[in-house]
Amino acid sequence: MVDINVFKLQMAGPDDVSELRKKVESGEIIPEEIIAVLGKTEGNGCVNDFTRGFCTASYRKAISDFTGQSENEVEEKVAFVMSGGTEGVMSPHAMIFTKKELADEKESEETALSVSVGFTRNFLPEEMGRVEMVQEVKNVVLQLMEDAGIRNAEDVHFVQIKCPLLTSDRILDAESRGEKVVVHDTYKSMGYTRGASALGVAIALGEIEENAVTDESILEDFSLYSAVASTSAGVELLNCEIILMGNSVTSNSRYKIGHSIMKDAIDLESVIEAMRSAGLDIETLPDEAQKKRIVNVLAKAEASPDGYVRGRRNTMLTDSDINHTRHARAVVNGVIASLIGDPMVYVSGGAEHQGPAGGGPVAVIIEK
Repeated sequence: MVDINVFKLQMAGPDDVSELRKKVESGEIIPEEIIAVLGKTEGNGCVNDFTRGFCTASYRKAISDFTGQSENEVEEKVAFVMSGGTEGVMSPHAMIFTKKELADEKESEETALSVSVGFTRNFLPEEMGRVEMVQEVKNVVLQLMEDAGIRNAEDVHFVQIKCPLLTSDRILDAESRGEKVVVHDTYKSMGYTRGASALGVAIALGEIEENAVTDESILEDFSLYSAVASTSAGVELLNCEIILMGNSVTSNSRYKIGHSIMKDAIDLESVIEAMRSAGLDIETLPDEAQKKRIVNVLAKAEASPDGYVRGRRNTMLTDSDINHTRHARAVVNGVIASLIGDPMVYVSGGAEHQGPAGGGPVAVIIEK
């Protein structure tokens, strides 16, 4: 049996670990039990968003200082997944997941939140955004299900992945060895690695057939997707760091998680359905008592590739000043924040193969 705890900490900047320090000093967080840090940082979320790496380095050093372990040792057991971009009213924050092994081996009568983390190997530039990445992610997700004590794929409700992207130096490295990369546009490479990672989740959970995924189908066949994958690309790593969240009878946590799929950027009904999936008894909108039980909402966001939402044209894809992922994050955050009365929620842009085109998975963690 395990006990999983979740803490949502506000941040005044990408290097602000003061809230973590307070929780450690008060004894609420045991630093040796930290298994994952999932953050929203206030950069642009694009290739040159270095707030992600800055935040990772800050939390990694803080945990190293608290535990007395080297930063390399911390990196081997803690997943640091930072998603850039807090447009609109989205508030920068970090979620800390802790895991404690319990002596009691008796399984619970009801399921509770279970979380496991893992890492793929480092990828060569020519493997990024291709089936090699899909396969590696699939293998790690299957292992993480076992580690979390989750026996059925339907009990997996959110798989958060941080994946690498192509840079000019990485492209030159591949070409110097006579290899070809999936795309030369470094920004577009983010979509390829996000999509490949998501398809790895979809195969592992039996959402799609493995033989349906080829190099040619990635970012082409959007009928292939995962209902629970959330992937974010960054320049600060070469492998995929994976946080798998679900419910298990082997967990004694006081939290549960549920999910649904937003069909478009203003799909309020699906956010409510995710709350019901987690265990909130909601008829229309959550009341104040139910809002207090919501720890966080995690969602993917993207501009619909046809440029429309419910028959109305928008300019997210044609705005030359602001990237469409930034528009999408702001819209989805606004929808969720208005529903739960809190703008401090996790919304990540770029939902290739994560939910249907123009939509994306949404998960809710609540106190039971």
